Amino acid sequence: MGGFECSCHRLRTGRRLDLIGSTQHDRFAGADYRRLQNQGIFTARDGLRWHLIEQKPGQYDFSSVYPMLTAARETGMQIIWDLCHYGWPDDIDIFKPEFVERFGRFARACAQVLVSESDILPLISPINEISFWSWAGAEVAYFNPFAEKRGDRLKAQLVRASIAAIEAVWSVHPNIRLVQAEPAINVIAHPSRPADQPEAEAYRLSQYQAWDMLAGRIEPQLGGQEKYLDILGLNYYPTNQWFLHNGMKILVGHPLYRPFRELLSETYFRYGRPLFIAETGTEDEARPTWLRYVSEEVQAAQKLGVAVEGICLYPILNHPGWDDDRHCYNGLWDYPNELGEREIYQPLAQELLSQSEVFNRTRGLRWQR
Repeated sequence: MGGFECSCHRLRTGRRLDLIGSTQHDRFAGADYRRLQNQGIFTARDGLRWHLIEQKPGQYDFSSVYPMLTAARETGMQIIWDLCHYGWPDDIDIFKPEFVERFGRFARACAQVLVSESDILPLISPINEISFWSWAGAEVAYFNPFAEKRGDRLKAQLVRASIAAIEAVWSVHPNIRLVQAEPAINVIAHPSRPADQPEAEAYRLSQYQAWDMLAGRIEPQLGGQEKYLDILGLNYYPTNQWFLHNGMKILVGHPLYRPFRELLSETYFRYGRPLFIAETGTEDEARPTWLRYVSEEVQAAQKLGVAVEGICLYPILNHPGWDDDRHCYNGLWDYPNELGEREIYQPLAQELLSQSEVFNRTRGLRWQR
């Protein structure tokens, strides 16, 4: 799969990001989808920008979405649509009940448009990375809503909003599939501080809180039920393992690095839901090597009986850095020229082809059985 970066949050400077716009994916959606298909990719993650669609309360303008909807229909591309990727309209206080109510109405309007514009039912991701957003936005004030020490409150609020969105989407069509994407992490105590291990383990297990809340396994007053867990997406990058307190990253090859297959297996047997890698990638020359590592770990997990259904290269396009607009070389394709042409990063394309051939052979063996 290919994932188009669609973050649209505000930074501390007050500037709102719009990665769909800054990569010009909205301008060249048809060409971008065809590029994916030429590489054997027929499923993509993409996003609806709430702050553009609902600029006035209760008034929806989907003109920013129709180019992508039309392109998806014309190319036959299957899209997983993010409804909220860290951004929301400026007039809403995210901590108030109004946020939940407005998001539910917005989700219903989105579902109505998505269903009406395609003969294929959409896949919808209500809120991307509740855990990361709660930490970044309400624990350390990295981005909106710029709060500190209120991460638990924001996490609960985002779960409420997700549930409202799911019910709203299902009111449009009860068979719409849902994707909930969260970071997969591993946090351990540094060997020099063994007394930190209980705290590190508690931190590690916190990665499951959002899903547990959605399922009603914890905080049942939020209204969670098992039915709200459908397809689980794991977002995994080279920096997703670290030591507690000093924050030093544990990288592949370190003796304490936990193989990704174990994170996949733990998640799958905890929830029993189909999984996919909803985001994975890295920068510069390490891109092919990282894809090879993730692919091999997914293959190993599948042999253990873990239902991993796909890998989403994310982002699929190079983009300006969130904080400094630097040119991030982390995609399969670069910035477009005026004709919408994008230069491909050939080493990653070659690794993608190699891994696709491996997965196709493995899938054929499963079918034969």
